[in-house]
Amino acid sequence: MTDWTPNRAAGDAILKAFIPRMGRRYANGRNTDHGAGGHKAVSVLSPYIRRRLVLEQDAVAAALAAHGPVDAEKFVQEVIWRGYFKGWLERRPQVWASYVTELEADLSALDRDRRLRRDVDRAMNGQTGIECFDARAMELVDTGYLHNHARMWFASIWIFTLGLPWRLGADFFYRHLLDGDAASNTLGWRWAAGLHTRGKPYPADAQNIATFTAGRFTPRRSDLAEVTQGLEATEPDGLPSVQPLRDVTAPGTGLPTALLITDEDCRLEDFNLARFDIRSVATLSASHLRSPLPVSGLVTEFEAGALADAARRISAEPLHLHAGDPEALAKWASGAGATQIATPYITQGPLHDWLEQAAPSLARAGITLCEWRRDWDAAIWPHATAGFFKVRKNIPRILEQVLPA
Repeated sequence: MTDWTPNRAAGDAILKAFIPRMGRRYANGRNTDHGAGGHKAVSVLSPYIRRRLVLEQDAVAAALAAHGPVDAEKFVQEVIWRGYFKGWLERRPQVWASYVTELEADLSALDRDRRLRRDVDRAMNGQTGIECFDARAMELVDTGYLHNHARMWFASIWIFTLGLPWRLGADFFYRHLLDGDAASNTLGWRWAAGLHTRGKPYPADAQNIATFTAGRFTPRRSDLAEVTQGLEATEPDGLPSVQPLRDVTAPGTGLPTALLITDEDCRLEDFNLARFDIRSVATLSASHLRSPLPVSGLVTEFEAGALADAARRISAEPLHLHAGDPEALAKWASGAGATQIATPYITQGPLHDWLEQAAPSLARAGITLCEWRRDWDAAIWPHATAGFFKVRKNIPRILEQVLPA
């Protein structure tokens, strides 16, 4: 079983060890799920990339240097997928807002509908009788990780075979995945449901499962629903319109600054902090915001370790904040004599929502929330307006922008 130690050194070690497998071996083997303890054909870097303990461009640069653009193509594309999903949700924040609202409705339905509650509990506890599904439910809860192909099969079975609300499945994933982020998780489930690429749901196919689990699971065709259409009829208005990327206020170097560390980005050392008049440093624990239901201890422990490691690497002794009362943010910064809070960019998701709630008290205290947006995001997100194809065809230009010559 993978040991995900929540610090940059561990992420760098996993990256280095996987470099020899980033080429043809990855392209040929990445779709086969060998189960917990057997994830050797994929990098398992996602919990680190999710928090930028490992940077996407470093993983891509390593693959290109070792294997060249042809053999490393599939690995590079898969790394860029996460940036594409983040950018897509930044351009359509209405989709996240809708997910939050409708999830609340689905959770309320659980309280009213005893049969639905029973069926959802069986699915989350791995008690449906569908072996390939039940094993993944247990692996997710026990390890905080699932192979990407397994995530697709699981979501498809949840939605189409079990007939359960997709947002409850997405919430189950989000509460347990070490690498869970609002964009990849929400849009991955929407993709399986046929809502992201409209009218093209992902079918969990018995032969496909048998082939890409190397025969560990051999469901019968009759065990799984035949998927003929997705859930697009539940959203008759289609996708919301694309929005401009929101404006970012960069921190000013001459102003008294409170430095905020979140697990959105744990590489503060990349931002030349010596230029800033830093009066206080705080870490902000926010994993509990992922869901109204309890979030896995594996997730909160990884977050705590990553935040502590981020503070150690900039030689800070931080104040520890908890994302509870939004006014606590202004009280901390004001108490430190700061007029701005500096933090890496916070993407659409629960932490961004919490910071929106904190905005009025920050404004009353005369404190500006400032963010650093990384070049990697700035290069990908303008292209993330439709399907992945638009991003994929621009990958050469994207890499020219973000990788050293």
